[in-house]
This record gives sequence, C-alpha cells and structure tokens, in this order.
Amino acid sequence: MGHPYAPAELDLPGFVPLKLSQAEILVSYLGASLFVLLAVWLVSGRCGRLSKTDRLLMCWWAFTGLTHIMIEGPFVFTPDFFKKENPNFFDEVWKEYSKGDSRYVARDAATVTVEGITAVLEGPASLLAVYAIGSRKPFSHILQFAVCLGQLYGCLVYFITAYLDGFNFWVGPFYFWAYFIGANSFWIWIPMLIAIRSWKEICAAFQAEKVKTN
Repeated sequence: MGHPYAPAELDLPGFVPLKLSQAEILVSYLGASLFVLLAVWLVSGRCGRLSKTDRLLMCWWAFTGLTHIMIEGPFVFTPDFFKKENPNFFDEVWKEYSKGDSRYVARDAATVTVEGITAVLEGPASLLAVYAIGSRKPFSHILQFAVCLGQLYGCLVYFITAYLDGFNFWVGPFYFWAYFIGANSFWIWIPMLIAIRSWKEICAAFQAEKVKTN
C-alpha cells in the first residue's frame, strides 16, 4: 500500500493509513492544550503574589513539558506506530505530522535521538520549572535557562540535519510552513525570550551578591 509522504520513494512496509482526519487531530490537540493553559493559569493565581509574567511562564512550561512527555515520548518509544492496525491518538498525530517531515515516519536516527532527549530530559525539567516558579525556588532561573538552551540546541539540530539530508521531507507548501516551520517556531522564539530574561535575572542576582559581600 502506498503512503502520502515525501519523497515518494520512501519505503514504509506495513504502513496503515490515517484513521483520523486532520481536523479531528488538530482540534483535539489544540483543545487539550488550551485546557492545560487555562488550568495552569487558574491554579497559578492561587500561588501567592506571582506576576502575570511568571504565571504565563508556568503555563508555557506546563504546556511544553506535557508536549515533550505525552506527544514526543510515545513517538520515541513506539517505532512501529505507522504499522498499527488499531492506532491510538498519538500514533495518528505522528502520521499526520510526518506530512510535514517524513523523517518521523521513516524513523530517522538523528530525529529519534533529538526527540528522545527532549522527552526524557527536557519534559520532566519543564514540569519542574512550573513547580520552581510557583514555589519561588532559587534555582528557577538557572533551570529555565538550561532547559531553554536544550530546546534551542534541539531545534538547531532538527533544522540543520533536515537541510543536510536534502530538505525534501514535506508533501507541499502548506505542510512546510504550518508543520515544519510554524509548529516548531514556538520552540525557538519563546525559549530565546525566556533565556534572555533568565540570564538577566541570574546576572542581577550575582551582582547583588557581589555588592553584598563587598
């Protein structure tokens, strides 16, 4: 049976076509994401006098942490997701996303490695950042800065390897801009902004400590 991915000569023995439509997948994912954001926003309002920025950061870290663990995790540990006769929602997500980057359905080694590190390390660290911000832990900014660097590094590897491997993994312009570029862009500009903010806070803390000891 053929497949809808690029390049057309990609060999996917045992491929099972999508059972869910694009709309069903996107609406479910976006709905769950909005629920998480709203829930964290409401809960963060009960965590004392947190600034709106800190509350927004808690929402982001909860969203990205759960995405890394619950979406990317199943991809890493389910190598035969595109062959399953009775796929679950996460299998369908990756078959759909692979229209924008077929390296996922092809189980490209570099892609699986980056996603594995992201799911196993950055996912839990992101959820720890939610706790750290809400509890005003002193390691909050160091943790956020470190995770942001990991996310930015992962994005660099992701895009650079795509370029080096031929840059021909999407079925059309829509999937290139919406999936390959658009969906991943959030993990570039948001971590950059957070890293800059945390770096400034870390430097300010060191400067204050230096003044205090002099």
